[in-house]
Amino acid sequence: GLRRDRNHPGGSGGQKVKLPPVCPQRMTDKCFRKCIGKPGGSLDNSEQKCIAMCMDRYMDAWNTVSRAYNSRLQRERANM
Repeated sequence: GLRRDRNHPGGSGGQKVKLPPVCPQRMTDKCFRKCIGKPGGSLDNSEQKCIAMCMDRYMDAWNTVSRAYNSRLQRERANM
């Protein structure tokens, strides 16, 4: 097939696999359901703190998974 990834190293013959970027809609949905009891016109302080902490945790988890995935790919490439 055609490769459209400009960051792909040429000549290796293998296709570079990347995790998709963080999906803001998914993160927002999860944190909203977790933190907002009764939707209203504004967020109170506890809801704001909950949303901020939820989003930080989501991003930390995503970064951890991404690093682990990339290091596993590098190990597998080194063993080819």
